[in-house]
Amino acid sequence: MNLPLTPVRFKERAARLYGEKVGVVCGDRRFTYGEFADRADRLSAALSRLGIGPGDRVAFFSLNCHRLLEAYYGVVQMGAILLPLNVRLAPADFVFILNDAGAGSLFIEPEFLPVWRQIRGELKTVKRVVLLADAAEGRADTDASYEALLARETDPSLPALPIPDDAVAELFYTSGTTGDPKGVMLTHRNLYLHAFYAALALQYTDADIQVHTIPLFHVNGWGTPQFLTMVGGTHVMLRRFDPAEVCALVERERATRFFMVPTMANALVDTPGLEKYDLSSLRRVVVGGSPAPPILFQRLEERLGCLCHAGYGLSETTPVLTMAVPQAHRTESEKARYWRMAMTGQEVPGVEIRVVDESGQEVLRDAATIGEIVVRSDVVMAGYWNQPEDTARVIRDGWFHTGDMAVWDADRYILIVDRKKDIIISGAENISSVEIENALYGHPAVLECVVVAVPDAHWGEVPKAVVVLREGAAATEAEIIAYCRERLAHFKAPHSLDFVASLPKGGTGKILKREVRERYWAAQPKRVH
Repeated sequence: MNLPLTPVRFKERAARLYGEKVGVVCGDRRFTYGEFADRADRLSAALSRLGIGPGDRVAFFSLNCHRLLEAYYGVVQMGAILLPLNVRLAPADFVFILNDAGAGSLFIEPEFLPVWRQIRGELKTVKRVVLLADAAEGRADTDASYEALLARETDPSLPALPIPDDAVAELFYTSGTTGDPKGVMLTHRNLYLHAFYAALALQYTDADIQVHTIPLFHVNGWGTPQFLTMVGGTHVMLRRFDPAEVCALVERERATRFFMVPTMANALVDTPGLEKYDLSSLRRVVVGGSPAPPILFQRLEERLGCLCHAGYGLSETTPVLTMAVPQAHRTESEKARYWRMAMTGQEVPGVEIRVVDESGQEVLRDAATIGEIVVRSDVVMAGYWNQPEDTARVIRDGWFHTGDMAVWDADRYILIVDRKKDIIISGAENISSVEIENALYGHPAVLECVVVAVPDAHWGEVPKAVVVLREGAAATEAEIIAYCRERLAHFKAPHSLDFVASLPKGGTGKILKREVRERYWAAQPKRVH
């Protein structure tokens, strides 16, 4: 008999093999895998009692918390679809997403109730609201508290539900950079096979203790609810990223791993007093979400004392596609090693990647010719929710077109140079904003930066840098542009530079380049010249 490929099996395995081991740490609460599995089963029973069944969408409006982690199993094992919401979106985005998904239930943390009160009159399908709180914390405008619901289920045993491999398990909405957000449908098969691919590529074991620095609502928290549970590792929940709190948790829990986006990594390496924490338990840190310069990985390894490298993935691919891990047989200089670790990397097991031109032909593997990354794998989404035309546009002939532009070399190491829409076309020359940003990050005064195209009467558009300086540092526009000209072809260097106090960021701290670009194009009749 063939068993369904569902991540629910990981929870069941963890309960059987690691039932007495602490599997989840959330603040001052600690749960063994046996307790975690029991709570997930109680959640399923409570949902069933509420009339929620296969295919129903259940939304969670929550920061990282053990209750949200429980939903990754308690919701999907009964055939319902989990919809984690990005808490940093605007009220109008929540209205669109909840209505578009047709969510009937909303589980919400108390601190987000003001948003709920603001939007509830515009929601068409939400029929019940459950407060993610202890039993005594019910509010008048919610239907129940999470803990009260679980407490009612004295016998959480559930009938075995036949879950088809291709049934949708989770629904994640993209950030809507080119219009309304789109719901990415991840199936049980996607999640099950991704866990194996990612755990193998990253070499996870039951000895691993991971701090959840990435919000679980963002690209599935990099898939950790599945692959860390699969191997019996320990989840350490972090509600909001704070460098000092991350270090304190690593020291207290003897954590071995965490993930970051580049802005998090920058903040961490600049944390005063980092040396006072005992971080000797760390084994590996992965940085993804957007390209980062080699100097950042060098600084991370010097500060953290463990292997630090880049990874790459998308919401549409569950997410992990590549890892920039140096190959054991390769002997390289220290400079070459850091450059390799900052690349997008090589495909992980179970993933096939090509870099192609507009006609679909592979570009030269010369580390210079730019093409689009296309992917074929079991981890590619089933499609966009209720968006067959958008799905057909990005999945063609079995290949998912990422929109990420890259070069690759003879060893099939990939390096993203830009998003397709972010390539700067100046006087018929293609310029990578990422290449300029990497040069800028080498300047000792630069803390954060972004490079965007701005209108130019002669060249059509030219690169502009927007820079946040390190605290106490000083630099001029001319000085930083000259620094770039020493390291880049002159036509690639920024033509101008603005200093700002901060840059707009998304749910994980990723810089929102589109918002920066819009400031300079708002008065233009079109977004290209």
